[in-house]
Formats: sequence, C-alpha cells, structure tokens
Amino acid sequence: MTQPRDGNNDRQSRSPNLNQKVPRKAWMSLAILGSALLIAMYGETMLLPAIPDIIKEFNISYTTSSWILSAYLIAGAVATPVGGKLSDIYGRKKMVMTIMIIYIIGISLGGLSTNITFLIIARVIQGIGIAMFPIAFSIIKDQFPREKLAIGVGVFSSMFAAGSVVGLALGANIIQNFGWRTTFFSIVFVAIALWFIIRRYIDNDLQDSANVMQSAEMDISSDLNDDKIKVPNEKDTIKNKSKNIDIKGTIALAITISSFLMVLSYSQTNHIESSLIAIFLSLGTISLLFFIIIEKRSKSPLVNFHLMTNKLILCANIILVIAFLAMFTVFQTIPVLVRSPEPLGFGESVITTAKLQLPFMIVFLLFAPSSGFIVSKLGNVKPTLIGSIVSALGFFSLFVYHSTGIFVSTNLAVIAAGLSLMQVGGFDIILQSTPRKFSGISLGMTVLFNLVGASVGPAIAGIYMQANQVFVKGVIGSFPSAYSYDLIFFTVAAISLVPVVLSIFIGKKIPILSSP
Repeated sequence: MTQPRDGNNDRQSRSPNLNQKVPRKAWMSLAILGSALLIAMYGETMLLPAIPDIIKEFNISYTTSSWILSAYLIAGAVATPVGGKLSDIYGRKKMVMTIMIIYIIGISLGGLSTNITFLIIARVIQGIGIAMFPIAFSIIKDQFPREKLAIGVGVFSSMFAAGSVVGLALGANIIQNFGWRTTFFSIVFVAIALWFIIRRYIDNDLQDSANVMQSAEMDISSDLNDDKIKVPNEKDTIKNKSKNIDIKGTIALAITISSFLMVLSYSQTNHIESSLIAIFLSLGTISLLFFIIIEKRSKSPLVNFHLMTNKLILCANIILVIAFLAMFTVFQTIPVLVRSPEPLGFGESVITTAKLQLPFMIVFLLFAPSSGFIVSKLGNVKPTLIGSIVSALGFFSLFVYHSTGIFVSTNLAVIAAGLSLMQVGGFDIILQSTPRKFSGISLGMTVLFNLVGASVGPAIAGIYMQANQVFVKGVIGSFPSAYSYDLIFFTVAAISLVPVVLSIFIGKKIPILSSP
C-alpha cells in the first residue's frame, strides 16, 4: 500500500525545469539504441537498388518481387504489438536483445538465399526486428527528462532517415562490386557487436518497468482523486499481462493482410489462377471477420474500435496510412524505372539508382530532428495541411515529369518534405486527440496501420508493372512499359489528394489545435 502524495509537492514535481540536464546514461542509451535503429533501416533500404537484379536472377514477376518489401513490413506490423506486450512482462532490455537475435538470424539467412521463397522467409524473420523500435523508444522516453524528451525523440527519429541514407549509399556500392547478397553480410557482425553493447551498457529494466507501471497507476488514480492506491505484486502483474496478449488477433491480422495481398499478386500473373484467387479471397474475408470479432472481445486489442469512432483519430490515421502507402509504392517503382533499358527506363547502374533516391532520404533526415520545433511553432493541423498539399504537388509533378533522373530526384525531394510534415502533424493530432490512458494503444494502432499501408504500396506498384510489359529489341526479357509508370504515379498522386481534404476537415473540426 502506498501513501497518498501531497498535492502541492506533486504539482511542483510536474512543473517543467528547463535547465535540467540530460543524464549521461540517457545519452548513452540514445546512442546505442539509435545505432540499432540505424542498422535496421540500413538493412531495409540497402536492398532497394537490387530489386531489378533479384527479379532477373530468380526469374520472378514484378508482383512477386513486391513481397521483398511487403513481407518485411507485414512481419513488422504483426510483431510490433506482440513485442510491446512481452516487453511489459519480461523487461524491455531482454526483449530488445531477443528481437535483435531474431533480426541477426534474418539478415544472415538473407545472404544465403538461393530462391525467392527462401529470401521472403528471411525477410519475414528480419521484419520482426521492427518490433524493437517502440520498445527502444520507451527505454529512451523513461530516461530523458520530460522537458528534454523532444530532443531525444528528434535524434532517435532521425536515425530512420540516417539509416536509409547509409543503406542506399553504401548498399549500392556493395551491390555494384560484390553482389546483393553481400549487403546482408555487411551488417551481421555490426549487429552482433551491438547486441553485446546493449547487453553491457543498457540497464536491466524489469524492476524499473514495475516502478514505471506503479507510477502510471498512481497518476491515473490521482486524476480520479483516489486517496489510496493498491499496487499489485509483480507475479500478479505478469500473470494478468500474459493473459492480455492478443495472440488470436495477431494471427488473424497476419492471415488477413497476407491473403488479400496474395489475391493482388495472383490477379496479375500470366495465367490467372481463379481457384487460388477465390481461396485467398475467401480466407482473407473470413479472417477479417474473425479479427473484428476478436478485437471487440479482447481485453487488450490491437485495434480499439471505440477510439476509431473518434473522427479526428480516424482521419489522422487515414492520412498517415496514405503517406506510408504512397512512400513505399515509390520505393518499389524507382529502382525498376532507373535500371530498365532505354527507352522504357533510364538504363542506369545500381549506383545511379541510389543517387536518385538519396535526396528523398536526406530531406527526411533534415526534417526529423526539427519535427518538435515545427509543431511547437505551427501547431499540428497546419503542418499536416501544408505537408499534404506539398506532397500532392510533388506526386503530380512526378506523374508529369519522370523522363529524366533530375526530374525524378527533384520531385522525390519535394515529396519527402511534404510527407515529413504530414507525419509530424498527423502523429501529434492523434496523440492530442487521444485520452491519456489510451495513448499507448492509440500509438500502437497508428504504427500498425502505417505498416499495413506500407506493405500494400509495393503490391500496387507490382500489379501495374506486371500488367503492362513490353519487349525491347536486343534485350532479353520483358520490362514495364512507360504506361505502367504513368499509372503508378497517377494513382499515388490521386490518393494524395485525400489527406488534403481530411486535413481541411480536421482544421475546421478542431481549429483550436491549429495554433500552438
């Protein structure tokens, strides 16, 4: 039984201390866990320039090649909420280390891939590594003072873009000189070394998690004017939490996403498999219905449908899903466009592919650390609206002008600026519109939806490229026609108008959030 807190002292403890220094331990944790994020994003983007090489070597369709990205993202979508729950039970450090071991196995198997099935399985295992990011963020959040947290968040978030920049630049050179499989082996030993560093320098936080949980319970109870708080013992806490892991919902979600993506894949094969399409469509529909039923009954759901009835949260989530869907549609498309022979593509090397995509990543890298400043100055609705308009203009410009490398590179930079602002504002709208006690599940839902949207993007690109192929005289094999790129870029441009409309709606619905 804990003693009630003095109200005056509590208010003083919550008042901001702008001069408070960030502990050395917090900076060390940020550097170590940020490095883990960096190498994971390196592992994601290093393979992008090699997509045409993998298509040629394994003799696969463009729709099948989309699974190189989609499988990674689906695995991350499924593993993230489960990893978060398990970290509450067994401790964050232990789960980060466990997930890193799985990630190391995934990248090792990727380098040994001899066919597309083996590679996709390796990418699924590798994708589980995404689950470490929210857990690592929680460790950093607990160690940084509240008034300095924005600094830590900005630096940590910038590692996403930094890893992408390194992945494109270094990965392209490795692919050019040593082949795409070597990109996997280039980070195995770095990841292993980082695992030992985490084991040595990140504190074991099982007891800390219990203290944080106890503190959170005290805060909520204080808000309800409770005088006394009964804190459950650790065994009861673990027992209760273990029962609340939504395994059934997780499995149903994985089956639903995979089944519908398989429908898209088989619908564009040379010989349409009607029976397989019917099977996967039925399986996806049934699993989706089961998922909805399970989530409504679950004590700890992946998706809280009551939160989703909030128009602001729903609109902001749709904006973010479209942002990630459009982004990964472009990720799948650009390498094929650049590497395809003229006149269908640019006929350029893997190095040029990386160079053309670098401006996109660099702009993201520049915007991420300044995200907190942007929101503090403009509020959260204005960045979302401005970003939606800028990205829409960038996508329409890419649709009209994608005949040369300079056009593509410039348009990608504009798109990155817009998407950065959209994500900054969108996430903040969700956090501001969500009751405090539901902030964790709300953010988890948002991450889940974003990964699902991102996994659909490559499939859309693959469908258009597979359905519109032509031959080039003197070159073996078929390639996506110029019309396929027009369709892809027009599709993402058209759907990019939806966030503009939703941002205007949010601004009218909550003008109070439009200003800082």
